[in-house]
Amino acid sequence: MKKIILLFLCGFVSLFAEAQVLSYESYLSAFTYEERKAMKINSVELTVMLEEGTAQLVDIRFKEEYEAWHMPAAINIPMNELPKRLNELDKSKVIVTACPHKDRAIMARTFLKLKGYDTRYLTDGLTGLAEYWRGDNAREFIQEYNLIHSK
Repeated sequence: MKKIILLFLCGFVSLFAEAQVLSYESYLSAFTYEERKAMKINSVELTVMLEEGTAQLVDIRFKEEYEAWHMPAAINIPMNELPKRLNELDKSKVIVTACPHKDRAIMARTFLKLKGYDTRYLTDGLTGLAEYWRGDNAREFIQEYNLIHSK
């Protein structure tokens, strides 16, 4: 009897978990102007959210690209590894996907959205972020970021 109840509960819980995942068709059918705006974030907005500790930046480039150069606030989860590494994402934060421009970031963002994450893609890409994080902006960001993450 305990096994039957346990199996029933496992089945019920898995059905509920599945309900949180959107199908691509459902996502497209419900797409609105608000979603079009909500799916994007620029470097200025990202910087504020990282300083506040409300965003997680995910660099979805291949490992070799990341090793050549990367942003100190980003974690690297190559897009082809993303399905197996979802446990590394902080569901309490907005997940921001990024690549040098935005093509792969949009794909990764859509995948995460369909998995139930609050996610955006970096509209100006990592190259735009690198351009923004220069001089005083870089110094101020690193000071704020280190202050938050040293707690």
